[in-house]
Amino acid sequence: MTDALPASVARRISARDWPALGVELDKHGAAIIEGLLSPDECAGLARSYAEDRPFRSRVIMSRHGFGRGEYKYFAYPLPGLVASLRAALYAPLAQIANRWNEALGDAARFPAEHPDFIARCHEAGQQRPTPLLLQYEEGDYNCPHQDIYGAHVFPLQVAILLSRPGEDFTGGEFVLTEQRPRMQSRAEVAPLRQGDGVIFPVHHRPVQGTRGIYKVNLRHGVSRLRSGRRHTLGIIFHDAQ
Repeated sequence: MTDALPASVARRISARDWPALGVELDKHGAAIIEGLLSPDECAGLARSYAEDRPFRSRVIMSRHGFGRGEYKYFAYPLPGLVASLRAALYAPLAQIANRWNEALGDAARFPAEHPDFIARCHEAGQQRPTPLLLQYEEGDYNCPHQDIYGAHVFPLQVAILLSRPGEDFTGGEFVLTEQRPRMQSRAEVAPLRQGDGVIFPVHHRPVQGTRGIYKVNLRHGVSRLRSGRRHTLGIIFHDAQ
């Protein structure tokens, strides 16, 4: 398993233009962090999918009607790189999440540090870690869905592409669908390269309309893989019940 010093990951993430990423999220419901992981880090995480030790469970999507493909949830303690990403990404995203909740008139606020939010989850019985690795092969896809897992939901999550589009696989685009009130749904496709991460809402976001701010619901998925194999790291910030 590839590892990384928390300080290194934190510096890498804090150096990003978070106000610009926030604007992109407000406008389009998704924002790409380019080059979040190196090729070596991506390859190390992808290789770890074949291991059993880092994971608590394996899900075959077709058995549950989720699509085709499979994924594994990491166990606690999380691998160093995964834990560092989760903690470092949470801090700037919590500011956006609090701004969104304020805009929507939601009284819930998220603490500045991830351990404090996780303590809140665990006190409510949400104690199972949710970061995961996903694996798709030719013909696999992921149906549009939401990763909620319990009463305490952090409203943003991150998916990081570990494979090389056009080399390791073709097809398999990340797709976000937005269900707008009294309007047809809108789709957003994130053109990811290896090591890029996409930030997107777990279930809803605020949108500025002509009569004020309104809530839109979102689901995310992956289109059909046309060839090869695709691995993705999913960073979800709330734990599961």
